Amino acid sequence: MTAGTDPTADAAAAHRRGTLDLLGVVAYGELSAFERMAADAATSPTLQDRVRMAAMARAELEHFDQVAEHVAGLGADVVEVMAPFRAAFDTFHTFTAPRSWLEGLVKTYVGDGFAADFYREVAAYVDGGTRACVHAVLANESTAEYVVDRVRAAIADDPRVAGRLALWGRRLVGEALSQAQRVAAEREDLTGLLAGTPARPGMDLTAIARMFTRLVERHTERMAALGLAS
Repeated sequence: MTAGTDPTADAAAAHRRGTLDLLGVVAYGELSAFERMAADAATSPTLQDRVRMAAMARAELEHFDQVAEHVAGLGADVVEVMAPFRAAFDTFHTFTAPRSWLEGLVKTYVGDGFAADFYREVAAYVDGGTRACVHAVLANESTAEYVVDRVRAAIADDPRVAGRLALWGRRLVGEALSQAQRVAAEREDLTGLLAGTPARPGMDLTAIARMFTRLVERHTERMAALGLAS
């Protein structure tokens, strides 16, 4: 051991950085979701859809505020903890810009759902308060129900859209995996939450493989719920 170093203190500092990274990526995801849903509301096919999309956007902004409050309680600033993830998120959204309102709905359900599953997996290795915050802001049962109903109705009206949306869903999960890899490569403390330390055990390689299997299975379930082939 190098003189003057404290492995326990170093591990605690890394864990705190990883925790703030998790909160930062979740916060920026919620902020981005608000912006996307607000924009999608303007292209809604009916006034009822526009109202629902606006309400969904408002809920995402409320989720962002929840994360920001939790970050402040940890003595950090939400803008600062979000900043490292801006480039990766913006690149992802550029590559996955929907070409229609329906594609936007699928992106909300499939793309955001895949990311949320991953963040919940990571949240198993942070403190209870942070874990509760992450799970609370990622809960989206009402949004999921609405998207499933609208996509299934669109397929019933025109079965030809199913093939196009299925391809779109597969592309989304591929891009989401690429984004996760970019983030993992750049933020060692975030991925360190999964790897763990002697004081805070994480996942071994077998457990990580099982985690990715779970993520793919949940993606397949979401695609099936939409009436799309995964």
